[in-house]
Amino acid sequence: MAEIKIEKKKPMWLLIVLLLIIGGLIYYIYCTDHETHTESSTEIENTTAQ
Repeated sequence: MAEIKIEKKKPMWLLIVLLLIIGGLIYYIYCTDHETHTESSTEIENTTAQ
């Protein structure tokens, strides 16, 4: 008889979890970057001479 080699499939859930984590980190960095710019740009100094 001939031997039939059976290869186990690599788990796809591991790849999906890694992609979700990387996507979440990119989204978090993108959102926090824009929030810091909007807060600093809304500050207005009162420079009127009295």
